Formats: sequence, C-alpha cells, structure tokens
Amino acid sequence: MTDLSAFPITKKWPAQHPNRIQLYSRPTPNGVKVSIMLEETGLPYEPHLVSFQENEQLSPEFLSLNPNNKIPAIVDPNGPGGQPLGLFESGAILIYLAEKCAREGRESFLPADPVARYETIQWLMFQMGGIGPMFGQVGFFTKFAGKDFEDKRPRDRYVAEAKRLLKVLEQRLAGRKWIMGDAYTIADIATFPWVRNLVGFYEAGELVGFGEFREVARALAAFVARPAVARGLTIPA
Repeated sequence: MTDLSAFPITKKWPAQHPNRIQLYSRPTPNGVKVSIMLEETGLPYEPHLVSFQENEQLSPEFLSLNPNNKIPAIVDPNGPGGQPLGLFESGAILIYLAEKCAREGRESFLPADPVARYETIQWLMFQMGGIGPMFGQVGFFTKFAGKDFEDKRPRDRYVAEAKRLLKVLEQRLAGRKWIMGDAYTIADIATFPWVRNLVGFYEAGELVGFGEFREVARALAAFVARPAVARGLTIPA
C-alpha cells in the first residue's frame, strides 16, 4: 500500500485509498476544474472537501501542501519516477494531469502537436490571468460585500473588463466548436466553469450583457451537457 505519511495534509484528511490521487478542494470555479478533469480522464482519485466555513484552508495541514492557502491541491501517490508528488495551482494541476494521461495512453485533453499544445496552454493562461481574477472581482461587487459600496466605479471597472474578456472569447469561438477548434481541451475545462459562475452564481449575466455573446453561450451549454462535467461540478460534495 502507498505510504503518504510524509504529507501532513493526510493527517487531517486521511486517505481511504492512498493509491489514488488525493484531491483537496471544493466546488468553486477553480476547484471544479480539477474534478472535471479527473472525471473526464478517468484517473482514479479520492476527493476531500476543504471547508471554508471552518477555515480549513488556513490549517497547518493544508498550508503544508499549499502555502498560498487556496484550493485545489492534489497529492499524486504515483508521480514522476513513481514518487509521490504534491501540487497546487489549478492551471499547473491541469497540465500535470494531461501529461500524466498522455504517458498512460489516456485521453489527455492537451494536444500532442507542439504548436497546438502551446496554443492551448496560452488560452489556459488567458483564463488564469484574466477570466478568473476579473470575473471573481465582478462577483465580489455583485454578490458579496462589494455590492453594498455606494461608489459603483470599482464595480463598473471590473464589469467593463469582464465584457472585454467575453468579447475576446466570443471572437475566438466564432467558427470553432471549442476554444481550440474541434478538440475539447484543458483550456475549455479551465474557462467555462468561470463563465458558468459569472452568469449563474454571481447573477451578473445582465450586467455584463451576456446575451450578446452567443458563441460563448453555445459553448457553455455544450460544456455543461458533458456527463463528466455534470459530475465534476458537484465534487467534492
């Protein structure tokens, strides 16, 4: 049996199946990127819910794996060279899991062709650096404490940037099924949970004029219709 005792996080969240990837997360837009990827690829994994209400992301055990106290994070008992690997940052995890799948002969959702590979990573970084942070700010100013600010200039700044990013995505999807064309990739897995959250949980669809972005809406509908996505959006329960 795999020994994960070197990872303090397993003391707080014991592994019932230590030979599987251990996922520490919750069903937020960043968190479900990884659960969706794991569901899409069929890699064996064990999910553990990190409670924000109990500030478990600030616990010493969680910080031992991710000093940045953000979900998701993983421990792969069968990492490079057969050694256990701990990893955080959702984009890095997606790339890692894609490469792991490629080595194992599974569908990786990251093209093998070098040009297409780097273009996919490029759009993954577009999500990580733009869509995630900016949509999150819109959420703060529309759903959370920021909605009570009398000065609406901060909100309007992020709404304008969200619209700009949606326009970029709309133009990219024109004539394409997915961000990379016919191929569904980690760029889609990273991007569409945030689009879904913007118009769903944040209830900011009208504010950002989502009705104008028909290609984005089309791709979002196709994304959430995927069985693996439907499962991954609820994990960890």
